[in-house]
Amino acid sequence: MSNDPLLQPFQLKHLTLRNRIIVTSHEPAYPEDGMPKGRYRAYTVERAKGGVALTMTAGSAAVSKDSPPVFNNLLAYKDEIVPWIRQMTDAVHDEGAAIMIQLTHLGRRTRWDKGDWLPVIAPSHHREASHRAFPKKIEDWDIERIIKDFADAAERMKAGGMDGVELEAYGHLIDQFTSPLTNELDGPYGGSLDNRLRFCFDVFKAMRERVGDDFILGVRYTADECLPGGTGMSEGIEISKRLRDSGLIDYLNVIRGHIDTDAGLTDVIPIQGMANSPHLDFAGEIRAATNFPTFHAAKIPDVATARHAIASGKVDMVGMTRAHMTDPHIVRKIMEKREDDIRPCVGANYCLDRIYQGGMAFCIHNAATGREETMPHRIPKAVVRKKVVIVGAGPAGLEAARVSAERGHEVVVFEAANNPGGQIRLTAQSERRREMISIIDWRMNQCEKLGVTFRFNNWAEADTVHAEAPDVVIIATGGLPHTEVLSKGNELVVSSWDIISGDVKPGTNVLIFDDAGDHAGLQAAEFLARAGAKVEIMTPDRSFAPEVMAMNLVPYMRSLQKLDVTFTVTYRLEAAEKSGNQIIAHVGSDYGGVAKQQTFDQIVVNHGTIPLDDLYFELKPGSRNLGEVSYDDLISGTPQSVERNPEGAYQLFRIGDAVAARNTHAAIYDALRLAKDL
Repeated sequence: MSNDPLLQPFQLKHLTLRNRIIVTSHEPAYPEDGMPKGRYRAYTVERAKGGVALTMTAGSAAVSKDSPPVFNNLLAYKDEIVPWIRQMTDAVHDEGAAIMIQLTHLGRRTRWDKGDWLPVIAPSHHREASHRAFPKKIEDWDIERIIKDFADAAERMKAGGMDGVELEAYGHLIDQFTSPLTNELDGPYGGSLDNRLRFCFDVFKAMRERVGDDFILGVRYTADECLPGGTGMSEGIEISKRLRDSGLIDYLNVIRGHIDTDAGLTDVIPIQGMANSPHLDFAGEIRAATNFPTFHAAKIPDVATARHAIASGKVDMVGMTRAHMTDPHIVRKIMEKREDDIRPCVGANYCLDRIYQGGMAFCIHNAATGREETMPHRIPKAVVRKKVVIVGAGPAGLEAARVSAERGHEVVVFEAANNPGGQIRLTAQSERRREMISIIDWRMNQCEKLGVTFRFNNWAEADTVHAEAPDVVIIATGGLPHTEVLSKGNELVVSSWDIISGDVKPGTNVLIFDDAGDHAGLQAAEFLARAGAKVEIMTPDRSFAPEVMAMNLVPYMRSLQKLDVTFTVTYRLEAAEKSGNQIIAHVGSDYGGVAKQQTFDQIVVNHGTIPLDDLYFELKPGSRNLGEVSYDDLISGTPQSVERNPEGAYQLFRIGDAVAARNTHAAIYDALRLAKDL
């Protein structure tokens, strides 16, 4: 048996967990009609195949109709969920893993205009900032009804084969009862700590009566809200002891912080540029105070930190949830002594930020996650070996190279720069985004192991490509900043890339016109403001930086507000003209009726990229498919069948920003779904 602390089994009541790594409950927003159908099941089972001990699914499965899903949660209040749960649990158990589910009533953490348009409820009328609904103050009949709903849902989950149920307390209805900030009820459910905890214990009693003693029950709760007037650490320790002493539950899953604002949520679940494992020591204090099985997860992205968490006795089970979205086979690779092959989570939080904007959770650099029914995590070998030439060593080109090499093809990559990375290398120059470079480093490591040939400092031309006698050519040359968006004065502006790279010296009074709304605009603003410039960010949109999304916006705002950056929405930069050593900006509005002038000494335009596609069009006439992609083949996962020019020497494709300005995930997805079938 291995001496690795992470690979030791753990006995949780009657349940033997095969190692110490878990995937904590999270909602990837894959349900169909509120049910865990094919996509959801395949995603969950993949982590079990990868060796995880316990996968906890369904962050916040709803137990009541007045807890409507705000990010496509599972509907645990429906009887029809049981057979879908059974299919998933049987498949996970077949892979040797345990599986639990998280149940909740969202309380005020939802909206009244979702689901059946029922009033939002809470133990006070206080609105949650994130979801904006003003709740009805909960009544006695609501409490009775919801307690029964929890018990009914737990019974359904046991019938579906789950090993246990975890209650989601933090930020949700149970926590809203517990916290003095959100509970304004009179007794028996308000006032003293005993009364504020009563709802939680009544729910557990009802569930335990329904599911019996041979079923795991746990709770994910906040033991310190980090808010004035809220549940503090000393009270949190007392709550932890009372939960232990209740005899109703089998483990504690510890959280520190609050999630009622974007900023609070981001501190609970930190993103890139923020410290790793910020609450691990706190979880260790709870375990030491209770001597009770303790779980914890919060930005524990690497094996070394997870191993420390277990070896030091801080927790009994360590959650690596986003890390398993990036690489579902972490445990298998640990067991095979291949830790350097683990695809690293870079904390980009593309997964969660998509959920909170109503999308499905996708990993920024593993395009197979959430697409397990159609995209492989382990690339199969090709029947026929081919020569694949790739131009461009950004994320798209490197993913195409990695996947092609995994297929067994001979791969040559041309790159004009002296280093790989493309736009990733540029964005990683900012301290906040430096973890992004791991997207490149991991692929380079994999490509080198697979024997890919790289030719850096080599501007590939048609003759260069032809000399390789390729069977397949993939153009992944990316794009260049698009700044020619004004009716006049385009020669007076610079790009956000110019600022981030340091190619252009910062001005002192700067306008950033940003209608791309991505990281580059905010990165340039931060760079300029830190250099001492007065900065205004202007966008014609009704909100700024929509592509950055909520949680990623938090660290930027903390920095830019301190630097006194001005944010101006719903105005459009239309033209620029020189006036001495100043630039006059002509500003209008898409809403009409506005024409004003402002003076700056530098104007930065952030408007995405224009494809760098000259080589593609030069190679197109010599290709068999004339560059055409069969979207039917691409979507169905079959090899590209287009042949428009039988005399052509090679198939030709372009991917990523060489097609159109998109994002890193799109570039990597382009590469994976094309190259996996070459």
